[in-house]
Amino acid sequence: MGEKGRREIDWPYNRPSLASGCSMNLVIIALLFFALMLLYKAVRIVPQGFQWTVETFGKYTKTLQPGIHFLVPIMMDIGRKVNMMEQVLEIPSQDVITKDNAVVKVDGVVFFQVLDAAKAAYEVSNLEQASIALVMTNIRTAIGSMDLDESLSKRDEINAKLLNVVDQATHPWGIKVNRIELKDIQPPRDLIDSMARQMKAEREKRANILEAEGLRQAEILRAEGEKQGAILQAEGKKEAAFREAEARERLAQAEAKATELVSTAISQGDVQAINYFVAQKYVEALGKFAESPNQKLMILPTEVTGVMGSIAGIAELAKASLDRSSASEKAK
Repeated sequence: MGEKGRREIDWPYNRPSLASGCSMNLVIIALLFFALMLLYKAVRIVPQGFQWTVETFGKYTKTLQPGIHFLVPIMMDIGRKVNMMEQVLEIPSQDVITKDNAVVKVDGVVFFQVLDAAKAAYEVSNLEQASIALVMTNIRTAIGSMDLDESLSKRDEINAKLLNVVDQATHPWGIKVNRIELKDIQPPRDLIDSMARQMKAEREKRANILEAEGLRQAEILRAEGEKQGAILQAEGKKEAAFREAEARERLAQAEAKATELVSTAISQGDVQAINYFVAQKYVEALGKFAESPNQKLMILPTEVTGVMGSIAGIAELAKASLDRSSASEKAK
């Protein structure tokens, strides 16, 4: 046999060595993959705003805070990844019957935050669904105890009542309900139209009342003005009469004083004092002649010089009286 025959005979005996080399490579690759899997299972990084629960053989053992953590592979595993930031739940619209049997559509929004990751993960099966169902039930209870007008006007009171009840109910779940807001309370269309007509009638009534009140106030002010005008007019007449009486009194006093002075002068033998009375009568008679409408022609007596002399005598008499009065005052 030649060399070629030996190769053909030796070739089958070389197969086990090649097979063993391939199996070793597969084992090495499997070990590397297993090591990577163990490393992946052992090293965990929790992002900010989250907390992860750790389960050992399926049982909760601890909660991981944000950061890097090392776990024992196979024995320990991540259970739940809980969001610790404040979250918003949309409450779907639902039909609610009020105390006076009016049907309204109500929806809202809930703001809550997880405080205990373990309770939120293991005390309730579906946290969001359970919270929505709880809020919807309490909305029906709160609005069902109120009339339609109260439910529309006391929304803040409803929000506060819902917040108190829901927060206490969700406390075992490890969450804190911060706010509950009713977004919309929508009555049926016929009730909306009826409320619009009622509002319009109320506004018209209020406008009529205000208009009547304005007319009443205007009448009162006008009457008060007339009253004040009459009072002022009466006060003016009173003041004028008082002043007129005072003027007449002073005139009478002046005439009495003049008569007294003339009488004193006559008693003392002053002949010119007599002319005072004569001149006074002449002046009165001339005044009546001048005022008479039937007289077109006035004839004066020839004794005009006498009248003038009487007037001059009056002047001298007055001057003399004044001189005597001043002298008597100086003597005192």
